[in-house]
Amino acid sequence: MPRVRLAATLLISALLHSTSVHAASFYAPPAPEDDAPVFSGQAELGYTHLSGNTDSETLIAKGRLTWLTGRLTHSLRGETRKVEEDDETSAERYLLAGRERYDFDGPHYLFGFARWERDRFSGYRYQTTLIGGYGRQLLTGPTHTLSVEAGPGYRRDALENGEVKNLAVGYGALDYEWEISEGTNFQQELSVEGTRENVTTRSFTAITTQLNASLALRISHEIKNNSDPPDDAEVDTDRTTAASLLYNW
Repeated sequence: MPRVRLAATLLISALLHSTSVHAASFYAPPAPEDDAPVFSGQAELGYTHLSGNTDSETLIAKGRLTWLTGRLTHSLRGETRKVEEDDETSAERYLLAGRERYDFDGPHYLFGFARWERDRFSGYRYQTTLIGGYGRQLLTGPTHTLSVEAGPGYRRDALENGEVKNLAVGYGALDYEWEISEGTNFQQELSVEGTRENVTTRSFTAITTQLNASLALRISHEIKNNSDPPDDAEVDTDRTTAASLLYNW
């Protein structure tokens, strides 16, 4: 009961003291707002611990830095997540990425990003991806924003069996954001990367509620699907549902 009362208190506080929510997208992000700070960052932390018939722990940590120089937007992103069940690790993932965006007059922009990813149970030792292309803002708010982007790329897959594959990539993504009310935001991010070997689809769905000027509460659900994973992979689809705190500066 104390946990229920605490959760209710946080939600009531969020509704009474909410401010605007700014989602931090990586795939097809919206353009920076006119009053956006030159330098900003976001840290996200989620943790759950279940005990009883099954003992499990889940840790999710994410960080992002963004800075503006004229028409350019620079972004750095890092993520880690780990799941342990009955003292055995069942999921472990690390991701590092950097992104550049150049905005033209109007709703058009060019982009490029690099990503390194290590997923212990995916069948890959690591994957390195380089992608660039063109994007367009279709909705500019204030209530609804929608942007899309697409382009070619390159991916290097290092498999657990020692094999290395160099692949051409076709990429497309969209990001939709809906400001439900002042301080509460819904976000849907979707990206698809296709190669001759497989198609990788990523989906991120979240509702974020601002608790005060810097702190927010987020409920999110992520899906990553590989249409044809390596033989060493345990599954072709990873799903993560999380409740986490965000700190913005």
